[in-house]
Amino acid sequence: MKLATIRTAKGTRAVRLDGDQHVDLGYASVGDLLAEEDWSSRASSTGSTTYPADGADFAPVVPRPSKVVCVGLNYRSHIEEMGRDLPEYPVLFAKFADTLTGANDAVAKPAETEQLDWECELTIVIGSTVRHADEEQAAAAIAGFTAANDYSVRDWQFRTREWLQGKMWEATTPVGPYVVTPDELPGGVRPQLAARLTVDGVEKQSANTSDLLFDPVDLVRYISTITTLRPGDLILTGTNGGVGHARAPQEFLWGGETVEITIEGIGTLTNTIVKG
Repeated sequence: MKLATIRTAKGTRAVRLDGDQHVDLGYASVGDLLAEEDWSSRASSTGSTTYPADGADFAPVVPRPSKVVCVGLNYRSHIEEMGRDLPEYPVLFAKFADTLTGANDAVAKPAETEQLDWECELTIVIGSTVRHADEEQAAAAIAGFTAANDYSVRDWQFRTREWLQGKMWEATTPVGPYVVTPDELPGGVRPQLAARLTVDGVEKQSANTSDLLFDPVDLVRYISTITTLRPGDLILTGTNGGVGHARAPQEFLWGGETVEITIEGIGTLTNTIVKG
């Protein structure tokens, strides 16, 4: 299934993609749907209200997750371009719900930065409450996958040894357009998907999600050891090589660019950068 949260004249709605239509599932968001223990059967039900899929206004797939956990340095190509050693354990940091925005929303370049960068990321969407998960429990807790762009404010990120201040800028993390259940993706809960990012049509990043050092099941196991993961929580799994900060010369976003991420089987994020 492909699920989304769309904006309508009457507020946000959780929908399922059926052909060229979005079927209303009776919930305000995918997050609300996932809070139901039998969310999968509810998501498969037939709704009486539909909306055209063409031209849909996507909200973040889960507008208010209880937590957004991010993984740094999780592709060998990105680790090497940043001049770092391969990590023994996942490198974790967090975002807040206020950082999230819709798949096709404009992203404002903060006026305080001259180093706004892009990061293409496969994102795990949690579908059940899990703590201290073993491998089987971790796999079962994955509702599906979506795409995200972890826009990063590099000059703030590297002010200190901690990254948070460069990652938490408001409305700078588009997520979507769809949550796709593992049964529809090659590799299932360890998906093998082509992922590509372009700026004004020029390819900057290209990878396959099978190259993750710590795969989605590993990440759910590890993170659930630290904290309870709840339905709707998001885990951004890291980016691959090709970020602007690591290029020679460095490249950053100034306003006016169109940045697109396409992850096979999930869809495309398209964001115009505007000067904040």
